[in-house]
Amino acid sequence: MTLSLCAALCLVAAPRPTVWMMPPGGEGGRCWRELFEHPEQWAETRARVDYLGAADHVLHRQYTDAELGAWLPKLGEWGLKLGLEVGAVKEWATTGQKCFDLERVAWDRFQHLGGPIGAVAFDEPLCCVRQHLKKPDSYAVDETAAFIALVRSHYPQIKVGDIEPYPYLSVADLTGWIDALQAKLATMGVRGLDFFRVDVDWLNFVVGRAGSWREVRRIEDACRARKLPFSLIYWAANYPMLKSKGLADDSTWYVSTMGMAQDYVAVGGRPDEVVIESWVGAPSHSVPETESWTFTRSVLDLCRTFVPGVRP
Repeated sequence: MTLSLCAALCLVAAPRPTVWMMPPGGEGGRCWRELFEHPEQWAETRARVDYLGAADHVLHRQYTDAELGAWLPKLGEWGLKLGLEVGAVKEWATTGQKCFDLERVAWDRFQHLGGPIGAVAFDEPLCCVRQHLKKPDSYAVDETAAFIALVRSHYPQIKVGDIEPYPYLSVADLTGWIDALQAKLATMGVRGLDFFRVDVDWLNFVVGRAGSWREVRRIEDACRARKLPFSLIYWAANYPMLKSKGLADDSTWYVSTMGMAQDYVAVGGRPDEVVIESWVGAPSHSVPETESWTFTRSVLDLCRTFVPGVRP
């Protein structure tokens, strides 16, 4: 049985996963800009995607009101939603309240310019609290819950989810975190997470000899047991290392991201959300989808193979 057929059979019985695409944000925001300046060059990709995403501070900093005012309304015309990666507890805003107060300025700007926000994903609050703030996990729980409560109160239409890294955080760390955060929100009378997203540094499976795809599958199963949609970032974890050795180019992104998808299917993985996201400076262009190695080509081919069907 071919891998493509195997992938299709694994996914056909389940609801179609939600798909996010988050192109590179470097080079002055070229990759995002290309999507709006050349919409005809990624029409097939667009039909397979639900969210176009970006980090909120990058989107806020890189583009003018005139640009965003012309672009963001197109998302609705295309049937897409705006997805943002945001802080919840960060070293530059160490409480949920401070993060919210700083970030809502950008959120309100986007919405005023015609881009209703569909979802926000928190940029690793547990990891930040442990690694940078050197505070106990209970601090991360309390401040993340406070942030979620503020989002729920002021933007009730927005879905909220958390991102955490693996294998930097273990399966036990991640499942314990989910349970503690959901329990805290329940005591506050606040609706819990809408999804849980894992950023897998899969190069560690070989170079660091830590973690495995089977363990990632355990995280997926744990989320499903808790009726919490499981979200997985697809990316080229080996790109920075290969680039440092002069061995990486745009093809590295494509081949490595597709390879990751193949490996996860091999252990029976089936995320509820597929997030194709690059923060490594590659690929250098988003379009056209018909050209080898562009970002939209990687999204299109990954979806063709592992996410059968187009957006409902």
